[in-house]
Amino acid sequence: MRQRRLKNEINVVPYIDVMLVLLVIFMVATPMMTTGSVELPSTGTAPQKPEKYLKVQVTADGDLSVFDVDGKERRVDGLRSLKSELNAAQHGELPVLVAGDKEAPYRRVIEVLDEVKKAGFSRVALETSIK
Repeated sequence: MRQRRLKNEINVVPYIDVMLVLLVIFMVATPMMTTGSVELPSTGTAPQKPEKYLKVQVTADGDLSVFDVDGKERRVDGLRSLKSELNAAQHGELPVLVAGDKEAPYRRVIEVLDEVKKAGFSRVALETSIK
């Protein structure tokens, strides 16, 4: 009687079939997945504003203004001018409110927040309107 010879190779055809079936399933299922929508929170009540604070305002056009503790407005040309204004107006641990118009570019508001943090202010908040 002859002895059986062992095969030392793997049959990969069934694995390829399974992978192709999974590929087809994922290709069909992916377009059907719904993307989540982001609903931004609105404020019902906000904490009281501090007595003394600096305010940086971002208009809908992306223009910047700095309001000092007394409420006097100074127009700022760009982020470099904003940095120098913040360094000149720094009074200890004074809080800073960043007021961004709802039509202002989001990128511009984030850049202002970064500059305020870089200027050394630790108490930074976003000003919102109460609805």
